[in-house]
Amino acid sequence: QFTQEGKWQGLKEILDLPPDVYPLGRLDADSEGLLLLTNDKSINQQLLNPKCAHLRKYIVQVEGAAQAFQLGVMMNGVELSIKGKKHFAKAAHSQKEETPTWLEDRDPPIRVRKSVPDSWISLTLTEGKNRQVRRMTAAVGLPTLRLIRWSIEDLTLEGLKQGEIEEVPEIDFKQLLRL
Repeated sequence: QFTQEGKWQGLKEILDLPPDVYPLGRLDADSEGLLLLTNDKSINQQLLNPKCAHLRKYIVQVEGAAQAFQLGVMMNGVELSIKGKKHFAKAAHSQKEETPTWLEDRDPPIRVRKSVPDSWISLTLTEGKNRQVRRMTAAVGLPTLRLIRWSIEDLTLEGLKQGEIEEVPEIDFKQLLRL
């Protein structure tokens, strides 16, 4: 989170950022991964506008062994209930993944049950509804245990360590985000 939410301290309180810097999108307290910060409001408009359909890739640890038919359902789109309203989540490219070798331990650790296997999948979305990835995996019987936003368009976490911040020149930033 950028601002404090309940007991969770926000990045705004943790980092020494200029007052005009804000996040592009958000990650909830249970999620990890790529969070973009900028002071350019035009980027915010272009990146978060649903009509622009920017790709967002998530690496997800789910409870259960992901089956081809479950991935297929997500690839065709899933009906979700969001704030009591039905929403058809657009098709998401989904596939099985190996356990990420670059992954660091999570604090707090995820819930692990000895009698239930877990597996890793990736989902690539073009929309960003509230808790959409978690809702989609739950809808196909694969509750999310760990959720990591790996990329937005061509801007990825590759080469970064957990908690690391990298400043990207504006021209590269816009090119990587396909703006």
